[in-house]
Amino acid sequence: MKLTWKCAALALALAAGTALAQTYPAKPVTWIVPFAAGGPTDALARSIAERVAREIGQPIVIDNAPGAGGTVGAAKAARAAPDGYTMLVGHMGYMGAAPALYKKLNYDPVKDFAPVFRFPDTPLVLMVRKEHPAKDIKALVEFAKANPDKMFISNAGVGSSSHLIAALFASSAGIKISQVPYKGAGPALIDVIGGQVDGIFDQTNTALPQIREAKVRPLAVTSKVRLTQLKDVPTLAETVLPNFEASTWYGIYAPKGTPQAVLDKVQAAYQKVMADKAFTDRMAEQAIQLLPAEQYTGAALAKHTQSEVARWKAVAAKTNISLD
Repeated sequence: MKLTWKCAALALALAAGTALAQTYPAKPVTWIVPFAAGGPTDALARSIAERVAREIGQPIVIDNAPGAGGTVGAAKAARAAPDGYTMLVGHMGYMGAAPALYKKLNYDPVKDFAPVFRFPDTPLVLMVRKEHPAKDIKALVEFAKANPDKMFISNAGVGSSSHLIAALFASSAGIKISQVPYKGAGPALIDVIGGQVDGIFDQTNTALPQIREAKVRPLAVTSKVRLTQLKDVPTLAETVLPNFEASTWYGIYAPKGTPQAVLDKVQAAYQKVMADKAFTDRMAEQAIQLLPAEQYTGAALAKHTQSEVARWKAVAAKTNISLD
């Protein structure tokens, strides 16, 4: 039986993809991080990239491309050649919430990318400056109700997890806060420490060192249960917002059309990394939430991305959050 031209084209494409996978990677790979260097997204990405690089035998270069809540970097990745040499460090903001928050996006998180693997999740800690009059989370909510729009909460930028979760917290608690966007979590946290703003929702991997040095005062965590590292800090769910739970999620995405054999090779390398107990123990020490192994796959990330896009559309409709 003769192959039709479509079947022949498919066969050639599969052959080309297999050939690429056999030699891949032949040069350094770039991971686009759409936030500034030094923040929690950058720190976690670099930690994982270093170990994946060892497994694939080529360096992974981090390209920090901040702007518009991460959507600039995401659009850049979507336009990259689908050859496995440019990938995106995805994040709940620009890969989950953005379609609900922006009227126009230069990319589609679901249609324009091939999910490769998912990182562990990272809860956030609501922290305030040491001199803030609120000594616990209930007092903070009361303060905000008595002083609408006079509680200033910094964030890592519009569309960041610190921005989105602060907005969700305020809406759920029935309070009005003033959010102050920064170019990254680092400078946003510095101004909390310095007393220029009242507080911040920051991820555990960058928040814990500041808490341990008593530079800020933690009031609550966004995880479902209390964190081992912060046993005395209650969850929002057990104090002021029953059933509230939120964490930052991440994943690696390749441009749509990247050969599956290449994606499989990178995913296999990552699975080896996550099987290293010494490495995952260090992540757990930062209160990063490890997931079951089956949740780290590209297929699981694809499903999660779709559910998060739907979830944030519902949240945006309920809370009237918009970035346009």
